[in-house]
Amino acid sequence: MTTTRQSSARRRPPVRGAREPRTTRGRRSPAARARTGTGLTRRKAMRRRWVALLTVLTVAGLVYVLFFTSLLGVRSVEVVGADSVPAERVRDVADVPDRRAMLRVDTDAIAERVATLPGIATVDVSRSWPSTIEIAVTERSPIGFYNDGEELYLVDGGGLVYKKVAQRPKGLPELKLAEVGPDDPATRAATSVLRAIPAQLRERVRVVRAETPGSVEFTLAGGKVVRWGDAEQSERKAKVLAALLTRQGTTYDVSAPELPTVS
Repeated sequence: MTTTRQSSARRRPPVRGAREPRTTRGRRSPAARARTGTGLTRRKAMRRRWVALLTVLTVAGLVYVLFFTSLLGVRSVEVVGADSVPAERVRDVADVPDRRAMLRVDTDAIAERVATLPGIATVDVSRSWPSTIEIAVTERSPIGFYNDGEELYLVDGGGLVYKKVAQRPKGLPELKLAEVGPDDPATRAATSVLRAIPAQLRERVRVVRAETPGSVEFTLAGGKVVRWGDAEQSERKAKVLAALLTRQGTTYDVSAPELPTVS
């Protein structure tokens, strides 16, 4: 009879309440994980600090280049719209600093200086990158001239006396008013009438008079006098006058266009 011996290595049943050993292969202890996490956090924080520093340095560099160097400085000044006023005269008065950083150029101050020129109505100054200052001007357009007894001056459509001339301008009527200026009611009425009448009729006007805003009258080439009245209903008055001028007479009154007269 064969006796089977039990191996001495036979496992014993686990003791109640005892914990089975856990393998630690491939796992790190909580302390190691904490040290690793802290290291990653520090590296991320350091990277962020470097990125922030580089950003600040980049912005500071751009500000320095844009505001304090001539790299993007003024190289040229372009004048647009100048005709009777020489462009070189506009540049001289504008006095734009050469090589000044574009962003440091005071465009408002330039516009104010150019606006002092006789004959300039409006000024617009802008930056044309990378290195040009553009000055766009609108010149005043004369609608008549004024004789103060000593000198002759051009007058624009707003009634502004803006430029002295040596002799009577061809094709412009003389404004014989007690006072000429944009704040004078009679001047405003007279210039409003001149702006409103047809160009063909305006070319025939030689003298404009007005003691009050409602008493505008003008003398045509050939000596005919037109009593216009105020600046209202100018289009209708012009049509009525065109019909009246076909009749013989020296004085044509269209101040009341519904009741015009010829005498």
